[in-house]
Amino acid sequence: MGDSSMGLHEQPDKLSAQTVDRHRAIVSLMEELEAVDWYDQRVDAATDPELAQVLAHNRDEEKEHAAMTLEWLRRHDPVLDTQLRTYLFTSGPVTEVEQEAMDRGGSGDPGAVTERQAAGPGDGSLGIGSLKGVGE
Repeated sequence: MGDSSMGLHEQPDKLSAQTVDRHRAIVSLMEELEAVDWYDQRVDAATDPELAQVLAHNRDEEKEHAAMTLEWLRRHDPVLDTQLRTYLFTSGPVTEVEQEAMDRGGSGDPGAVTERQAAGPGDGSLGIGSLKGVGE
């Protein structure tokens, strides 16, 4: 793959290997999400129900690919990790999540990463606690 096909905006010799790998992942994530959108449209437009079912299956495979790539990015970008931990799997208006996080003792800057957050929970969890007993 040549440099121009990767869509780099800076000279490759000025970029670290980590930056180029994150770029590869971001471009791949964009492509997976674009494929989901295209499949959504094809499912809606298909006149044959069996074809629509096949296309929906293919669309959902793209969602799996997107999730895997997003997880790789999260593991390699501490600020993205913090943002995802703040906003994902919450309820209520998304625009109020930042304030709720600050009210719980955050720094006031959802982008600020503590040393502990940058390192991650260390136990393989997402740091969101146990779901045991929820809804019981």
